[in-house]
Order: sequence, then C-alpha cells, then structure tokens
Amino acid sequence: MGALEELAGPLAQQFTQLHLAAQVGILAASFLVLSVSLHVANQILFKNPNEPPVVFSWFPLVGSTITYGMDPPTFFRVNRAKYGDIFTFILLGKKTTVYVGCAGNDFILNGKAKDVCAEDIYTVLTTPVFGKDVVYDCPNSKLMEQKKFMKIALTTQAFQSYVPIIADEVSSYFKKSADFKGKSGIVNMPPKMAQITIFTASHSLQGKEIRHKFDETLADLYHDLDMGFNPVNFMLHWAPLPWNNRRDHAQRTIAKIYMDTIKERRAAGKSDAQDMMWHLMGSTYKNGTPVPDHEIAHMMIALLMAGQHSSSSTSSWIMLWLAARPDIMEDLYREQVENLGADLPPLHHVLLSAGGVTATDPTFFPDPDTWEPHRWDKDSPLAPRMVVKSEEEEEKIDYGYGLVSKGAASPYLPFGAGRHRCIGEQFANVQLQTITAMVVRDFKFRNVDGSNKVIGTDYASLFSRPLEPANIHWEKRDA
Repeated sequence: MGALEELAGPLAQQFTQLHLAAQVGILAASFLVLSVSLHVANQILFKNPNEPPVVFSWFPLVGSTITYGMDPPTFFRVNRAKYGDIFTFILLGKKTTVYVGCAGNDFILNGKAKDVCAEDIYTVLTTPVFGKDVVYDCPNSKLMEQKKFMKIALTTQAFQSYVPIIADEVSSYFKKSADFKGKSGIVNMPPKMAQITIFTASHSLQGKEIRHKFDETLADLYHDLDMGFNPVNFMLHWAPLPWNNRRDHAQRTIAKIYMDTIKERRAAGKSDAQDMMWHLMGSTYKNGTPVPDHEIAHMMIALLMAGQHSSSSTSSWIMLWLAARPDIMEDLYREQVENLGADLPPLHHVLLSAGGVTATDPTFFPDPDTWEPHRWDKDSPLAPRMVVKSEEEEEKIDYGYGLVSKGAASPYLPFGAGRHRCIGEQFANVQLQTITAMVVRDFKFRNVDGSNKVIGTDYASLFSRPLEPANIHWEKRDA
C-alpha cells in the first residue's frame, strides 16, 4: 500500500465521523478551492492566443465584478494601460469583452444588429421597467416602428413649444417647494432634479392632461422604476429584492394610470387632442394592427423614462458643478441677461464600448478631469484636440425612425452613436438647457463648505449619479 493510500484511509474514516454540517462545510470548501485553482490555472496556463487578453481574477463567478462596479472609469483606465484597447473581464460569471477608444466606439455602436444585438443584453433590465411587448421585449423591426410613432414628439416645432412649458414648470416648482422658501438655505439637490425632470418631461412630451395626474407621489413611483435600472439586475432581475419589489409595484401602478386614461378617452369619444397618447391610440403597425392599449401604456412609460433617468442624473451634476463653480453660474447668468434681456424667457461574449474612456482621454481633452465649460471657447487653452464635424458634414443614416448621424468614431459621444444613438438627444438638450437657464435666472449656488469640489459618484446605478446627500447652499437673486 502506498503512502498516499495509507494517509487517505484514516482521513476518510475521520470525515465520516464528523457531523453532517461539518461534512458539508468541508466539501464546499474543497469545491471552492478546486474551482479557484482551475480558474487561476486556466488564466495562466491555457491562454487562447486568438482571444483578447483576460483581466486576471481569483474567483470564477465574481471575476472583476467588484472592482469594475466600484469605479468603472478607473477600471477601464488601468486595464487599458495594461492590456490595450481590447480586453475581456468576467462580469457576474459572463465574459465581457471591452473595446475602448474611437475605433471601439465605432465597431460596437455601428455594428450590425445580427452581430451586436442589444435586445439580448437589455431585455432583462428594461422589460420589468417598461412592460411587455415594447422596446427590447419585441423584434427589432417592431421597435423601429415604435420609434417612428415617437417622432411626433421629437420635431423642431415640438421642441419650440416645449421651452415655455419647461420654463413654467421649473418656476412653478421652486415657488411651491417648501425647501426653497425664504432668501437662502441648504438643500439636497438630486431628489429635486429628479422631480423637476419628471414634471417637465411629462408635461412637454405627454401633454397637460397627463401632467395633471402627476404629483410628487407619482414622481416617486417613477423614481422606483428608475432604480430598477440597477446593474445587478442584469443577473438578478427576477429576484424578490427590495428595489425589484418597488419597481414592480411602480410599473403596475403607473401602467394602470395610463390604461385607465385610455379607457376614459375611448369612452368619451374624443379625438381632437394633440398629445402622444392620442397619437398612439390612432396609430397602426405596418401589418394593419392597431397598437394595443397595454403597448400604448408601456410606450408611454418608456417615453417618460427616456426623458427621466439620464436627464435627472445629468441635471443633478450640472447643479452641483455650478455650486462648485459660482463663477460659471454668473457667466451663464450674464450671458442670458445680455442676450435675452432681464425678463424671463419662456449572448456570446458580451461586447462593451465605453465612450467615457475617450471622453476623458487627455489625448483629446487637455486636463479632462477638470470641469471647465469654457474649454469649448475657441481660444481656450483647454480646447478639445479633436475634429468635430458639423451636423451638415456628418454622414446620415436612417435606421427606420429618421435620419441620425452615422459617425461613431468620435471621442465624444454623450448620446451614443449609430444605431444605438439616443432618439431623445434633442429633447434632452432642450430640457436640460431650459432647466439650467431657469435655475441660473433665479438662484446663486455655492458649496456648503465654500470649496470648489464636487461630491463623489454613485456607480451603483446604471446611470452614475451624485452620492447623496449632495447638499448645496442656495440663495435667491434679487427680483
């Protein structure tokens, strides 16, 4: 009998004498050690020369999930420096291949739908939020038709009508809000911007009748929907987690509000309203099928969410940076007064591009971590080192819902590009610029501690937002 067999016999006997819980623990620990050993050995000894380099990790399921989730920009910068523009990392057990840089932006954002299928990735995240049979819970051809339906709300004429609506909503909000009573004070700004963006979007995109159904309670329900866009939900969208329970309740409640409104309108027999719901109620797909009521409700949710989650986060950052740079806020105020006067104006491997990498690359943007709006001035020493084509120069393509810029190789893609370009880009610009203009007209901001620093970033959300509480000091301008 060999030495190994002599040792194994007593060990086996000792193992059988242990309690069941101890046996299970030993087996689990052994399995973990074996899995980790195989995972590490596979990365070191069995590299595939035909695949991108893999970011080293110790645990097969976890991979780089934690380091990526804590700070994605740093994760991309560090691994780009180590592996180059193309590398793979393990995200919640899935191989995710990153292609950063301008070429990567173009490769993925302009990729063919059969090669880079957004539906396969996003449906688990979006369907519980928007609802069934819309956006990524339907064939791409149907999504293109749904986007065409939305075009009525995204025309130049529509945008011109939105400006006074948004301006009035912003003024009304600050007049009614208890947090802005008096001459000055301190306020946690992100929740306020979330409410402002939902009120302005609902009124402008969906009409006065729908807006009147909104109060702060309904705005909070939309916030609960927004929190359904949690990165962990790419894997755990089905789990009975607290934010998923709130998401599901909010989706059912809001969808019912829209469904009830549709039924009320059909019962009343009216057909002369000019808002998105009326437009959808009278729309048909190419095959002649009228848009079902539940799809109308779910598209209304999707339309409002498109005007909500990213704009809410972006507007919060704008306000915090203005508080950190009161000089910029005064520049904006003077610009308005000078130009407008003193009066108020009216899968397989998951593929991942990271436009934020090139947007913060010093090759294109000197001192990229400094928030300096004046860098866009022609003679600024921080002016971008990039060729920016005008809208007239950009090659256009129609993916089924109107002409959009085809270019995706730019280092600056705040609204995506190619077939992945946001169809609400122009609305977002109208909404954010009008909100900012109205706030600057009425207030002066500064940081509570008087510094020019901005609070850290919360990467737990799919759309990075300020860590809360994000308090600023506000002061009303003299009337």
